[in-house]
Amino acid sequence: MKKIVFALSALAVLLTACSKDFINPRHNSSEPLDEYFNTPERLFQCLVAAYDPLEWYDYAFGQYDNLHLIFDVMGDDVYAGGSNEGDQPIIVKTHYYTATSTDQPNQIWTVNYSGINRAATLIKYVDGAEGVSEETKKLYVAEAKVLMAYYYNMLWKLWGNIPYWEELLEAPYIAPQLGHDEVYANFIKLLEDAIGMDVLPMKAKVGDEGRVTKAMAYMLYTEAVLYQNDQSRYQTALNYMKEIISSGQYSLMSDFAGIWEESGEWCSESIWEINYISEGGVRDWSSSIATGGQVNSILTGIPAPKNVPDYHEGWGFGTIAKSAYDMYDDDDIRRDGGILNFDAYAKTLFEKNGVNMDLYPTAIKKGKTEDEKKELDKAGAAYYVERWQDTGFWNRKYIAREGGNHGYKASDNLNYGNNERIYRYAETLLNAAELSVLLGQDGSAYLQQVRDRAHCHDTGVSREDIIQERHKEFVGEGKRYWDLVRSGLAPTVLKAANHEYRQNDWTENKKYWPIPQSEIDKDPSLEQNNY
Repeated sequence: MKKIVFALSALAVLLTACSKDFINPRHNSSEPLDEYFNTPERLFQCLVAAYDPLEWYDYAFGQYDNLHLIFDVMGDDVYAGGSNEGDQPIIVKTHYYTATSTDQPNQIWTVNYSGINRAATLIKYVDGAEGVSEETKKLYVAEAKVLMAYYYNMLWKLWGNIPYWEELLEAPYIAPQLGHDEVYANFIKLLEDAIGMDVLPMKAKVGDEGRVTKAMAYMLYTEAVLYQNDQSRYQTALNYMKEIISSGQYSLMSDFAGIWEESGEWCSESIWEINYISEGGVRDWSSSIATGGQVNSILTGIPAPKNVPDYHEGWGFGTIAKSAYDMYDDDDIRRDGGILNFDAYAKTLFEKNGVNMDLYPTAIKKGKTEDEKKELDKAGAAYYVERWQDTGFWNRKYIAREGGNHGYKASDNLNYGNNERIYRYAETLLNAAELSVLLGQDGSAYLQQVRDRAHCHDTGVSREDIIQERHKEFVGEGKRYWDLVRSGLAPTVLKAANHEYRQNDWTENKKYWPIPQSEIDKDPSLEQNNY
């Protein structure tokens, strides 16, 4: 599907922010900023600017901070991978629970506060635009508020006790640091305000895919409420899930594997995605936040694959634990639809291409000699060269496909067009099931729809069963870790003894990362988290 990417590219407006040392909003015109956003076109530029940082999580300012990967390496399904323990150490330290105030994915902080600043800019200047209807202004403000809440939700989950503000700051650009409960109370109210404006469509119209919708706002609201275990809002969240369901505008895809292909972007199951494009992509190492694709497909791709027609060479990060693959029934289409078992895949290629099966044990063994590789190459056998923390299992949802960067103009590695799927209708159903159980109601019908699509034979309907169903549904989508934390399972599941590589247990003080030292240097009054 053709995608609309919300990026400024060569547009005139430049709005940036890095928390404590904000750069004043500026543009390349001599007009005062207060008078700049005075036309429909310029106001829309301002709105687009608020969306733009969504694409930066993948790679920006010298860090690989793809949200799915960063979130998942803290859980139990995904390993750091790469060439060795010193390759991308911020990912490894996040994986090991040894992040520090100076070694962590701190650019996520920068990206989110940039988004907040841009959303606040829209809210401040929207009334000054002429020729824009009041209905359009209300829609833009609602979008900006939801985006602001989205950015705060991420900061809150990662750092907890953070500077909070909603109106543009003035010199010296310092905001009060709020406790995690206060941060939640503020941004959930912001989200409720946006929803209460009743201007967001339930689903984006064709051409607007990627813009905030009512369904996306409902999903964000429910995510935050469940993570906070906010019982006072459970019923409202359930009502929101039921409204999405009853709207009839979303449905499960029968082909689970197809969701992750380019043709599956913005399918009937998709509630919200972060758009990337490969066609005409100009993202480059010297311009990492330019319009284009993403690098996560290469980052988590199969290293040095040989005689493999479907997947492009990658760097071997984000390998999937064998335990994740093994938790599924053989009939469950989510297993092989979401996880690539390379050994099984290679076997099909051997059979398809008539390669001597006597070579198969060599193809799948670790530590192949150079002579063995030459023999495999000569026979046209499928294999790859494993790297650190290799498991043989890959995140099929996002690994690089052959041709996945078609039409790129700048870096081939930075312009894969695979969208980040953030909210799917399957999660709506699982949210409804979980909230029903928490409220003492029967949510089994919602749960059963997800299981029926998956060809899953599980029968349990408790909250623990629903959390396990989420486990199976969302491998590699950045949700498992947060489910473990909010459900109280993290101290048990995330013990080092349960992990092949970790030496540290997850404990409650690992819930919030250290505040980046660069931010404390700018504002010494910030209180550091005890990590």
